[in-house]
Amino acid sequence: MTRFRRSLCARAAAVALVVPLLSCAGGTSQRPPVVAASPPSTPPPPHAGSPRPETEAPRPAASAEPRPAAAHPGPLPGMPPVLDPNDIYSEDRPGHLSHVVRDFPPRVYVPNSKSDTVDVIDPRTFKVIDHFPVGTLPQHVTPSWDMRTLWVLNDYGNSVTRIDPATGKKGETLPVDDPYNMYYTPDGKYAIVVAEQRRRLDFRDPQTMKLKRSLHVACPGVDHLDFSADGRYFIASCEFGAKMIKVDVEDPRVLGSVRLRAGGMPQDVKLSPDGKVFYVADMRANGVYMIDGARPSVIGFIPTGRGTHGLYASRDSKYLYVSNRGEGSVSLIDFATRSVARKWVFPGGGSPDMGGVSADGKVLWLSGRYHGEVYAIDTESGKLLARIKVGREPHGLCVYPQPGRYSLGHTGVFR
Repeated sequence: MTRFRRSLCARAAAVALVVPLLSCAGGTSQRPPVVAASPPSTPPPPHAGSPRPETEAPRPAASAEPRPAAAHPGPLPGMPPVLDPNDIYSEDRPGHLSHVVRDFPPRVYVPNSKSDTVDVIDPRTFKVIDHFPVGTLPQHVTPSWDMRTLWVLNDYGNSVTRIDPATGKKGETLPVDDPYNMYYTPDGKYAIVVAEQRRRLDFRDPQTMKLKRSLHVACPGVDHLDFSADGRYFIASCEFGAKMIKVDVEDPRVLGSVRLRAGGMPQDVKLSPDGKVFYVADMRANGVYMIDGARPSVIGFIPTGRGTHGLYASRDSKYLYVSNRGEGSVSLIDFATRSVARKWVFPGGGSPDMGGVSADGKVLWLSGRYHGEVYAIDTESGKLLARIKVGREPHGLCVYPQPGRYSLGHTGVFR
């Protein structure tokens, strides 16, 4: 979601309709959840203060004007085939580890945005076993398409730091402009760096991170996305624009957009197992939109809780775990019924943000953004197994290794 470049109090004021729990000391509010917030005043730009200097000159940009797409027969060339058209997550089953990652030690990598560090947790003991400095404002830890590398995205540091998941140790740091988030095209050809402040999607070499082309988008706060089942397009959220955009993958250009309710703040995006519906968390509407990517259009809305934020599919493809950062809870959306099946409320509150599911599917790991902790949640009972103290403002943690054939990025989206 959005980077926290301003003070916590200033940021809390900017999203007061979403996260009333935030005081400077970080408490929780008991205001009941609502389906959608009233239209606020015009939201501030994603980054206040003096703009940062460009760290590299962008290449000539592709046009961001919506243009009709030509008919695309078949999947994106070079993309691994979809093995089960009814379940794009069929290769993410418990313990179904690729030979590439099979011998990697299980770890949870936690980027602490306000500490400029990464904490490494052993998931078997719930203990922090390593800690190292990285660049300024690390936002997410992202697995590479080939799953051999983890990248720490140092947003304000204009760099990415390599982690070797075979050892869990920090490697080299490469210059990359404004890396708030990062994804990979399904064919593995490009790493897509989501340059939120620049309103750009930068297509880079996935190994060297050299810039190949940029797409400027009329999308304030572009930050999260997910790909269609055939890999031909993706849907991206515009956090400060209350809309979503649809982008062609092979010939990067904006194909269309979807307006959300006034004042919305869309966050994480996740495709349904059958590939028919994109689920979009909206932190200000306090729930999840359902979007038909083909049209594109909104086809429904599911209330979940205050500050709806992160989305993660269960290992059996039955549920979508939804983190409600503003109230300390996780809602489970049943993919079959498109409704909330149950809700886990954290005793004593919390601020569950981003994370992932363990390889065996038994534990959901989420960062506690405003509590300096990480949550380990039993996926059978919803019980909190552990609260682990880490650095300041932990954000997009990565559970690794995970099942799957290849990574689409973020904190671990595998197919």
